[in-house]
Amino acid sequence: MSTAILLQLLALLTVAGCGYLATRMNLIGAPGASRVLSNAAFSIFAPALLFRTTATTDLATMPRTLLLAYFVPMLVIMAAVRWAMRGRRSLHPAAPATVAVTVGFGNSVQVGIPVAATLYGEEGLRLHLALVSAHALVLLGTATCWAEFDLARAAAREAGASASWRSIGATVRRTVRQAVIHPVVLPVLLGFAWNLAGLPVPALMDLTLQMLGQAVVPLCLLLIGVSMAEFNLRGALGPALLMGAVKLLLMPVLIGSVAALGFGLTGTPLAVVVMAAALPAGSNALLFAQRYRTLEAEATATVVLSTAAYVFTVPLCLSVLAWHGA
Repeated sequence: MSTAILLQLLALLTVAGCGYLATRMNLIGAPGASRVLSNAAFSIFAPALLFRTTATTDLATMPRTLLLAYFVPMLVIMAAVRWAMRGRRSLHPAAPATVAVTVGFGNSVQVGIPVAATLYGEEGLRLHLALVSAHALVLLGTATCWAEFDLARAAAREAGASASWRSIGATVRRTVRQAVIHPVVLPVLLGFAWNLAGLPVPALMDLTLQMLGQAVVPLCLLLIGVSMAEFNLRGALGPALLMGAVKLLLMPVLIGSVAALGFGLTGTPLAVVVMAAALPAGSNALLFAQRYRTLEAEATATVVLSTAAYVFTVPLCLSVLAWHGA
């Protein structure tokens, strides 16, 4: 592993550690500070970043085969994880979607960008940025629809609604409404609409969005540290180890196999897809858990443990890719 990548990982853990120490030293404020930080990140800063990204992306140059090779198997795996978790009725209705997004959503910006640039140069970075541009829309958007559908279905079941076409239609309408009017999905849809309309982003608007978007990364890292201090992570270590293993080991194997055998990727495109799948869990998993108030400790522990373990798993992935000539 290069020094640049190692320093990037250490910097991420250090910023999260600052959030942990600040909470322990009562510098953050009253208990529940993680909820305030999460609401700010989820409702203000992340939407600004998502809108600006989708509004300014050059859609004509998107590598469609690469995107399909990454997101199709990723969504299938996430759907399988959600389906397996839905059998546990004792869980919060949004818990299956939370687990799915935790094992699927990687740290594609803070870790992924320097990894792609360091290992594969300008061409690899261009391909990786294409994945980043669709990452939140595809994964968080899909997981949001799952969570909202499960919540609506649970509410209907508690109300004793029968499984009539009318009740099913009401559930679908509520799910669509809640999924669209959402701080992650709505700015992405508006950004793509702005992009497709060919509208320029005014300079003042662009600077404002850029300033707000730049706060997402440090705020999310601080949120991880604050959550570590607020939640008891001991009981979450077992699930976090399992989710971390799926994210770091199973994802790159399955997605890399599908990309190579099903979509015919080779060389740098295949390597970029595999390394993107092998990234540690991203902080958006914690934002998602905070949004639905379920598995917050587990999501926090998974982000921290997978980021630390990435130091040991990334050389393994690189060795396998080298053996396959990628």
